[in-house]
Parts: sequence; C-alpha cells; structure tokens
Amino acid sequence: MELFEPCVLGKVQLKNRIIRSATHDGLAEDDGGPSEKLISKYAFMAKNEVGCIIAGYAIVSKEGSSSYPRCLAFYNEEAKEKYLRLTEAVHAYGTPIIAQLAHCGRQTSSKTIGMKKIAPSAKRHLFYPDKAKAMTIEDVLRVEDAFVDAIARAKEYGFDGAQIHLAHGYLLHDFVSPNGNKRKDEYGRDIYGRTRIVKEIIKKARAKVGDFPIWVKLSATDKRKKGMRIPYSVEVCKLLKEYGIDAIEVSCGSVQDGMNTMRSKRMPMDAVFEYKEPVASMPKWLNKFCLACAKAVNPLIPQPKPLTMFNLPAAMAIKENVDIDLILVGGVAKREDMQKAIDIGVGAVSMCRPFICEPNFAKKLKEGQADQSQCVMCNYCGLVIEKGETKCLLGKIKKKVK
Repeated sequence: MELFEPCVLGKVQLKNRIIRSATHDGLAEDDGGPSEKLISKYAFMAKNEVGCIIAGYAIVSKEGSSSYPRCLAFYNEEAKEKYLRLTEAVHAYGTPIIAQLAHCGRQTSSKTIGMKKIAPSAKRHLFYPDKAKAMTIEDVLRVEDAFVDAIARAKEYGFDGAQIHLAHGYLLHDFVSPNGNKRKDEYGRDIYGRTRIVKEIIKKARAKVGDFPIWVKLSATDKRKKGMRIPYSVEVCKLLKEYGIDAIEVSCGSVQDGMNTMRSKRMPMDAVFEYKEPVASMPKWLNKFCLACAKAVNPLIPQPKPLTMFNLPAAMAIKENVDIDLILVGGVAKREDMQKAIDIGVGAVSMCRPFICEPNFAKKLKEGQADQSQCVMCNYCGLVIEKGETKCLLGKIKKKVK
C-alpha cells in the first residue's frame, strides 16, 4: 500500500492515506456553523491534496459546550446552509469530509455553558474544578439522542461520515474509562456497561442513517489513575467493532494529562502565561515574575516520550486483535514514518499540528517538496485556542524552542 494511493477506509473513499485530524479552529459563527474563513481554510487543504478532512469537533448539545471560543456546534438548525456550503466547497476538490461530534462533559465549566455540567460520575477536573453532576438515566438517554440527531445532521449536511469523540477526556471517554465512570448501574460496573452508551448511540443512529459511515476517535491510553491502558482498549475496540463502528482513529491522553496528547520537549511556558487562565489574567508584574520562575524549573519538568509516532504501539495491538480499519494520529510528521505505519497495516495517518503549520503539507509531500513537516512541536497552537483562532506561532517562537 502506498501513501498517495486512493483507498476505501471505514466505508469512505479517500483520495490518499493522509488525513487532516479534527482540530478546533476557533472559526465558528454565533450559531455554531462554519464561518467563511473556515470554509476557505478547509477548501484550501482539500485543493492541496489532503486525502480526507475530519472537521474540528462540533458540540452535540448546549450542555456539552466547550469553554474554547467559537466552537462548531450541530444542535442549531439555523447553521444548516453554512454546513452545506462547507461540504460542497471541500467536495469540489474530490475530498471527503467527516464531522467529528463531541460532548465536553466535565471538561468545561458550568459558568460557560450556563447550567450544571454533567459527567458519568460526580468528579472534579484538574483544570475545570467545578464539580460535575452525576448523570441520571434520563440525562444519559438525552445525550444518546443528541449524538444520534447530530449523526443524522452530518448526513443531511453532506458530510461523508461522522466521527464520535471518544477521547481526550470528553464525556464519552469518561464513560468508557474506569477512571471517569464509577457508576453501579447498567451504564457502569464493567466494560459492557461503560461502553453501553456508545452501543445505544450506534443502534439508534443506524435506524436513522443506515450504513452511513460512523468512526470513533479513541484515547487508547492516558495517564489517569485506573484510566485507559492498551489491553483494556483492545477489548473496547472489539466491542466497538461489534456495535457497528467502521473505523477507529487511535489517539491518547486527556486534557488532564497535560502535554500527553500533543507532545513537546518542553512545556510551552510563554504560551501558558499568555493564553491560559488564570495566569493569563494576572497583573503584568506578577505574570512576568511567575513566568521567569516557571522557565527556571521548566527543564526539570518531565515530558511524555517518545515525541513522535507515540500511538503506534497501541494501534498495532488493536490491529493484531481486531479486524477494523485504523487511523494513526500523534506525532506523525515524517513521510518515512507515515509509510512505515501504512506498511505494517494502519489504513491511514492523520495529523493536526503539521496542517496548522502548513495547510498545504500534503501537496508538498506528494510533489517531493518536503519529507517532513516544518512543525517544531512547540505546542503554542494548543494554547492559543484558549483565547481565539487556532494558528501557528512558529515565527514568533523559533528562538525559544532551540
């Protein structure tokens, strides 16, 4: 299998095996629909040879809203025409586009969403400390229906499939994980109970959308106590296959893990103190003093390793045990590594940061203009989203990451 050959993955016809992984762009309109700037951004990537685009995560209901500004949303019918323009613009270049659907659960703030946030169990989050309310069965059923309606809208809006966000600490990750799910009812107790919400979403969705492609993004590992580990995730993937999932994007981590999902050599302290609350709102003198102290200890703070291809072991364990199409994400930046993953059975590779840095990266690879991304994995882009539009700050920080 070659990197730049057309293929069918998870029932979707791809131009090639390079996927732009879902990235919060901070470019939604007030109604949750894509802005013209976002439509142009996706169309540019499609024109420049990306094989498939997974749109930035779209929230399925108001109570699942993100604390990040300008997040896409799928619960407002008024946004329909904007989504139709988005899918039409991407399809003009023969590129498929997948809608990623999410509920933030306890990984948001009650103040932001204007109501008490919910989670499988009443737990606090390290970075969003207001305690979530444990969901009732009525809450669970309402969330299931919200995902089902969003999947149906994805089909109606012209998307080529939907991807359910089962990763990075969001609501469904918490349901599947023994760390986030302490329930004793039919939606907890064991792996069958913890994955039941996904099973029910798929069952209800199939009744509405038939064989419309439904993918999952899964954190196969994380650093939370009694969290996701590879042997457990393999068993989860067996059930996902049984439930009718068409493809799995293998990721890792949660926001609570820090820089585990997006890895770098050093914690990006300058960006933390510029964009991350509450430190960003400190008085300037205090911010400057604390930043200097943080920089002094930064080299002593251990960072997750390896920096590249770090989800490959999990993907291979799943591949060996489950007959399902897989997508590898996480530290993918070199053509050599991409082809290696394809050669050993991964269906496609997906990238976030390289496309923030170079939206035409796929074309550069295809035409031999580059063998790897210019992205230096500084992770400033992962913090600028706290305040506004996602963007690469490579020119601003090159000297600081040497």
